[in-house]
Amino acid sequence: MSESLSANPLRRPQQHQEIADYLRDEIFAGRIPVGESLPSEAELCTQFDTSRGPVRQAVSTLRSEGLISSGRGRRSIVLSNIRTESFEEVLSNASRIARMGKEPGQILQWFGLHPAQSEIANALDVKEGTSVVSLRRVRTANGTPIVTEEIFFSPSISSIVLGVDPNSESFHRTLMREGVNFNNIARAASIDLANEDDVSNLGVADGAPILEVQVRAYTHTGAPVEYAVHRYRTEEMSFGLNNVRGHSSPMWVEMAPETIG
Repeated sequence: MSESLSANPLRRPQQHQEIADYLRDEIFAGRIPVGESLPSEAELCTQFDTSRGPVRQAVSTLRSEGLISSGRGRRSIVLSNIRTESFEEVLSNASRIARMGKEPGQILQWFGLHPAQSEIANALDVKEGTSVVSLRRVRTANGTPIVTEEIFFSPSISSIVLGVDPNSESFHRTLMREGVNFNNIARAASIDLANEDDVSNLGVADGAPILEVQVRAYTHTGAPVEYAVHRYRTEEMSFGLNNVRGHSSPMWVEMAPETIG
């Protein structure tokens, strides 16, 4: 499956996204502290020169993220100021590391065209053996190895990917600037045991627990553009998820039936 891609910069975010970003920044900076009300709809409409529709959509987004209360006819209250991950941080370990206040780095192991094996071909919806651009590297934080990334890109964007410097500070940010249509992401995480590559790349003990995350990125039409496998050191890692009553959780959990008595 292929899709034509524009090399133009990404479109400006829609107004409801701009309003949501503004409110998040106000909450995370402490300018609207936990327990305080958001500005009224009328105030936000005036500030952003907009109608109530985009304001209500922005507030609904923050509510689904667990940052504010439901309102129920009155102003929503800030419930949490714990920063959630941005879309770019979900896609890019470099952005996540930088957000943590550490210096992202990398050890590039390979970058170029390789024939897609069965698992990769299925993920990218191409025939087995099709040439796809692949990238393998070790991401570091302040010089410490954190994660091994193995990334495979759809042939529909090969020319764009090959034109990007693999040593750029944020490979994905550059791809988005070039117009690659990253629209939605699915992640599946599992615990594995460290193998020889993990020992060499991440400096962990043989058999140590490793968090493996498979990442699938799609365009707005559902066409796959990227498949990646990230293998993380697990020491000093923690996870959090905000949930709001009335909204489904973005997280799912499965247990392998064969391991349960």
